[in-house]
Amino acid sequence: MKSLIALALSLCLIIPAFGQDENDDKPVRSPFETSLLIDNQTVVSPFKGGLQLQIQHRFGTVKNGITDIFGIYAPSNIRMALNYGITDRLMIGAGTTKDYKLQDVQWKYAVIQQTRSGSIPVSVSYYGNMVIDARSKDNFGPEASYRDIHRLSYFTQLIIARKFNFKYSFQVAPGFIYYNSVQDGLQNANFSIHAGGRARVLGPISILAEYDQLLTKQDAFDPKPNLAAGIEIGTATHAFQIFFANYSALINQRNLLYNTNDFTEGDYRLGFNITVRF
Repeated sequence: MKSLIALALSLCLIIPAFGQDENDDKPVRSPFETSLLIDNQTVVSPFKGGLQLQIQHRFGTVKNGITDIFGIYAPSNIRMALNYGITDRLMIGAGTTKDYKLQDVQWKYAVIQQTRSGSIPVSVSYYGNMVIDARSKDNFGPEASYRDIHRLSYFTQLIIARKFNFKYSFQVAPGFIYYNSVQDGLQNANFSIHAGGRARVLGPISILAEYDQLLTKQDAFDPKPNLAAGIEIGTATHAFQIFFANYSALINQRNLLYNTNDFTEGDYRLGFNITVRF
């Protein structure tokens, strides 16, 4: 009898261990559809050896109404970029933006990944970029004081995200901006905060929203917070996002430091992003 009891107790300990899903401690699946929420990075990166093409487009402001078809015929901005997964955790990328002739390199590393079991409750990724402003020298102050380094700016973020369930994911991200050269009345070094989320509503369709705020006080003017909201349609190889936003720059540091568009006054525009995964 003692042997049977001992065997029963052993089975009670061993069987649950075999019954536990071996994938419980793997990272959660797709807290976000792509590496972009709208204009901000997410904790998602291309898998090892994966290549990602991104096209970001912003039409003109809708304030002129039917005159320019609510901004469709107005001057627009576009960025094209390629991102590559060196490992499942490390991404590098490069892009080019029409306005201000901005050329960027970027990187992202998944420091911590949320697990399916909940043993790690959040994902944390470090993101950074370096941007070169390729406009002519006269855009950087007096020619006598010009230096090539004045063209450079930098942006870093620590992205903290949680997938609550199949439908809802949310993230916050403190950030730091540094410009080697700025106009009078603006700070070279600046801090920012980002918050955003995704809610699945029907099959591959999700609702997206994000908010960005520059925290450092400026003397020249008060940059407006960045607001955006829209929908996303995802497939196995593509993601399409269409939304309204009150900013037109496609580089984080430029949006945060130079945005003067007030959403409450109709200073918003239609935009879309296309992500293709290879």
